[in-house]
Amino acid sequence: MNDQPESPLQAPRGCPVAHHAAELTRLYGPEAATDPGSIYERLRKEHGSVAPVLLEGDVPAWLVLGYRDTRRVLDNPRQFSRDARIWRDWTEGRVEETSPLIPMLGWRPDCVSQDGEPHRRLRSAVTDGLQAAAVRGIRRHATHFANKQIDAFAATGRADLVTDYADYLPMLVLSRILGLPEGEGRDLVESCAQVLKGGEDALAHNDRIVTILGALAERKRTEPGGDFTTALLGHAAGLDEEEVVSHLRLVLIAAHTTTSNLLARVLQLILTDTARLSGLISGQLNVSAVVEEVMWNSPPLAVLPGRFAAGDLELGGHQIQEGDLLVLGLAAGNVDPEIRPDTDVSVQGNQAHLAFSSGPHECPGQGIGQSIIEIAVDVLLHRLPGLTLAVPPEELTSTASTWESRLDSLPVEFPA
Repeated sequence: MNDQPESPLQAPRGCPVAHHAAELTRLYGPEAATDPGSIYERLRKEHGSVAPVLLEGDVPAWLVLGYRDTRRVLDNPRQFSRDARIWRDWTEGRVEETSPLIPMLGWRPDCVSQDGEPHRRLRSAVTDGLQAAAVRGIRRHATHFANKQIDAFAATGRADLVTDYADYLPMLVLSRILGLPEGEGRDLVESCAQVLKGGEDALAHNDRIVTILGALAERKRTEPGGDFTTALLGHAAGLDEEEVVSHLRLVLIAAHTTTSNLLARVLQLILTDTARLSGLISGQLNVSAVVEEVMWNSPPLAVLPGRFAAGDLELGGHQIQEGDLLVLGLAAGNVDPEIRPDTDVSVQGNQAHLAFSSGPHECPGQGIGQSIIEIAVDVLLHRLPGLTLAVPPEELTSTASTWESRLDSLPVEFPA
């Protein structure tokens, strides 16, 4: 730690708040919404692999930008806990219960909020339930709903593959997996998006999701079926009611938002590169190779929430204090010059990206998401021969929140 005297406005130099708030970079707001990549690279030049930043409400955090440091955090839960109950700004009352950060960072009785044996107990129920769901036909559900979405616009010759396809397809498949009616699944798309977007409506949308899933769990206790909800209710781990609903929420939000974002980016890459498009149509290129490339260059979660320092330690040349919040820059870590000095070099066959996290909390449903995307692309190209982008590639825009950057639209045309 620095032995220099502290000013009345500044904490010890190691803390994110050591730099006056006016000097810190915000990961939200107009600049962050339009060009988050430039912010990450500027922070890397100024601070190295770890940088002090501000989240919504000017809540301080450390943004981990380096690939190796991100791996260290993810792979060492004893040093970097997922348990928000040790988050100092929360325990000392500097984060309001109504903060839009709470749906993403707050503690709840699910496996991503726990470490050690409590984590293993809860995660076993999730992984077993997801494996059972996959066996029951993810690809069949994805094929059905991909065709259903395409049916709605196939005769028009035009579509927006974000709002007409990528935004809804993953949720419809997840609705079938969880045991939700299709109509309720469609209604939840907006709520999931608002939770990731943050802002004043995030908490209300989070509560709406919990209410709908609570009703689902109650219904499945008396009307069990071959779905993920029923599997959680009957699992040997003995989840209580709150734990069941928390895991339904976790799977719904995480799986839908990441898969829909990834699908949109995969379609963007295919439609802005004629070589990739022709390779997929001819069978010389498979979808999984394109997905892998996107997971390196445009991971569906740009910033992963969050870890909390279990003690005072050093990371990336900075002194981290017990209870400090760390958020993990997956997008920045994937293009870290120390591991990718030339981002134009092909990453085909390299699965060491950070898109699915790492360590004990690595995404347990990544296979399901990839299956949905592969089916979505295959069905789309089969159903709509002659599919082309309807605008110049440079006109495509994205909007970012603290946690993700989403493609705004992907207008296409094709023979009706």
